[in-house]
Amino acid sequence: MSTIKDVAARAGVSFTTVSHVLNGTRRVSEEARARVEQAVAEMGYSPSAVARALKTSETFIFGVLVPDITNPFFAELTRGIEDRCWQTDYSVFLCNCDDDGGRQDRYLQTLIERRVDGLVLAAAAGEAAEVAKRLARSNNVPTVVVERRIPGLDADLVRIDHDAGARLAAGHLLEKGHRAIACLSGPSDFDISRERTAGWLAALREAGVEPRPEWMLTGDFSASAGYEMARSLLARGEVTAILAGNDVMAIGVLRAAAELGISVPEQLSVIGFDGIDLGGYVHPGLTSVGCPIHEMGGTTASLLLERLTNREGSRREVIIKPRIIERQSVAAPPRT
Repeated sequence: MSTIKDVAARAGVSFTTVSHVLNGTRRVSEEARARVEQAVAEMGYSPSAVARALKTSETFIFGVLVPDITNPFFAELTRGIEDRCWQTDYSVFLCNCDDDGGRQDRYLQTLIERRVDGLVLAAAAGEAAEVAKRLARSNNVPTVVVERRIPGLDADLVRIDHDAGARLAAGHLLEKGHRAIACLSGPSDFDISRERTAGWLAALREAGVEPRPEWMLTGDFSASAGYEMARSLLARGEVTAILAGNDVMAIGVLRAAAELGISVPEQLSVIGFDGIDLGGYVHPGLTSVGCPIHEMGGTTASLLLERLTNREGSRREVIIKPRIIERQSVAAPPRT
């Protein structure tokens, strides 16, 4: 691999002249510039990003940690972050934590050691206190947290209004005439699960409906969890509608209903949460509550870019209002 000294020898100039040409730090004669540029092209020389980062304290790299990249929500979110960063010449290092606190901690340490300029963190389950401590020890790398709050971490936050979204979803089903509405929740130790469940419960009670305890089941945010919970719930034949904790779980519900010979939406209405693009391509198209996820990613990246130039400013919380994304999986309940 060629070095800056090799380029200088080929061009017949000092290595400091090569540095000035590459970094634009001092005026160089046109003749010397031409020789350096020709030598660089002929030798395929590429400056060391590590060396440049040590000199400038900038890497133009952001680290993005997500709990589950197989969840389309995080894939779409990451794409929005990356597209916004691309516009400003920042690169993105993506780390999939697999909802594992230990794995997240190891990735976090690696990114800090690589001197990333900023972090986007959608926290994995547990280990929140350790995350806050590690970031504090790293001289507080500029960080934006997405969706899942991290107690003790002083960082900007971008999130959907989960309570309002669940109220919207349950309200949509109530308006169609449903009263037996089940809720399939995500992990109970996540704030977003508790907020979505609270929104469902409040909407039903405001409508004069007291849900039965067996109408609320808890699992993880996976399609398999949605599938298993739906099979257990639908076997009892009590509910006419299901609010799933996210769209991936709702897709699992659609599968379970199909296997049990239950027609959606004629016999069962299903509504998800997040608004992933994939929801428009399952059958029937999945009605959901959510927001433009790609735009949410762009907002997250913009907030991080702004934080780089204003590190001491007050921390901000961007709350995105959800909306109903109406497709074909919701209808009036069947007549008894």
